[in-house]
Amino acid sequence: MIRSILTFPNPLLYKKSREVKELNDAVVRLVEDMLETMYQAPGIGLAAPQIGENLRLIVFDLSDSQAPQRRPHYLINPVITAFEGEEVGEEGCLSVPGVREKVKRYARVEVKGIDLDGRERVWEAEGLLARMFQHEIDHLEGVLFIDRLGPIKRRRLKSMLLKKERGK
Repeated sequence: MIRSILTFPNPLLYKKSREVKELNDAVVRLVEDMLETMYQAPGIGLAAPQIGENLRLIVFDLSDSQAPQRRPHYLINPVITAFEGEEVGEEGCLSVPGVREKVKRYARVEVKGIDLDGRERVWEAEGLLARMFQHEIDHLEGVLFIDRLGPIKRRRLKSMLLKKERGK
């Protein structure tokens, strides 16, 4: 089922998510809903808080949208366990539509989490995959990519977004 994506300044986007304690049918359905929602948006990643679910769960697919085969992935309770280097790159977010900004992130990360069978999964990532992991895990911590901007740019952008929101 396609879910609504919460957008800035929804306060639920700023809540720290809780760990998934039980792997059950509800979690399986949530993964399926998140993937459907991400593909429909369209996006390359989605965190559970973006659809109002306060759980540490992300879905992602970096395959070309024109590719004949999708490569959906998910990770439950993801944690960055190692990182290296820094790089600046452009990001956007389904919860901050129409905004793209340059953000400094780690160049390489190792991320651990579990799958629906409770098995540990480890991802070593660089480039766009590393950036996506950091962006989505930030959502689980209640942080939006615009919160990673410098103070002047962040204040100006949030002010503009709030004015736009009031004008709806």
